[in-house]
Amino acid sequence: MGLNPQVIGKDMPHGFAGCYARQPDMIVETRPAGGEAAIPFGTPLVYDATKPAVVAAGAGFTAAAFAGVAGFEIKTALAYLEQQVGQYAPGEAVSVFQRGSINVKCAGGTPAVGGKVYILAAKSVQGDLTNAPVGSFVASADSTTSANTVELTNCQWGGPADANGVAELVILTKLNA
Repeated sequence: MGLNPQVIGKDMPHGFAGCYARQPDMIVETRPAGGEAAIPFGTPLVYDATKPAVVAAGAGFTAAAFAGVAGFEIKTALAYLEQQVGQYAPGEAVSVFQRGSINVKCAGGTPAVGGKVYILAAKSVQGDLTNAPVGSFVASADSTTSANTVELTNCQWGGPADANGVAELVILTKLNA
């Protein structure tokens, strides 16, 4: 009887958006979720007007406002049907990932090791950025309107995205306290 080796695959997926990718060089702080909308795990964050509360980045984003990334946390469910919701509700404590390597969804472009990281600050009409939501991480600048994408100079990509569009984001330095 012969051995039947099996190959599962050549590439390992990164995991879930918002999960840390490497330790121990990471800084994570807790801030309250502000605003009216939920904050999905892996979302870029900015402080709201009532600092220290954080909200998801959106239209009009600036690099100086970048506060970090909403980290994935195992939360206690208050209701049976809400056990696997991957987000923070307004008023909940948010794990704000401010330095280190974290997995995030790349909504457009092709991430590469050491590549530039952008946040989409306005709707784009450029090819691979057309379907990317405003406030999402992207790996290429909008060549039609430069103001549509804002470069995060303190970040770089840690490698290519997996089949689910999740890639490793490396935050080199902390920008905001």
